[in-house]
Amino acid sequence: MTALTIRDVPDETLAILKARAARMGKSLQAYTLEVLIGEAARPTLAEAAARAEAEAGAGLSASDVLSAINDARSGR
Repeated sequence: MTALTIRDVPDETLAILKARAARMGKSLQAYTLEVLIGEAARPTLAEAAARAEAEAGAGLSASDVLSAINDARSGR
């Protein structure tokens, strides 16, 4: 595992992170590692869109999708 150093963290930000870590019964290191892992696990909107586009591969057009939505709405 690689060590990571973050410089120039504003004092107020550091105080907030320390307080959150303490409330969770964790060290600052353990808490920030958890935050970083969680952030990396969530795809960005662009990543999610690219994944959806790659998985779709069905060759549907926008009009096909809109037609399906309209059909579903009319069936309510």
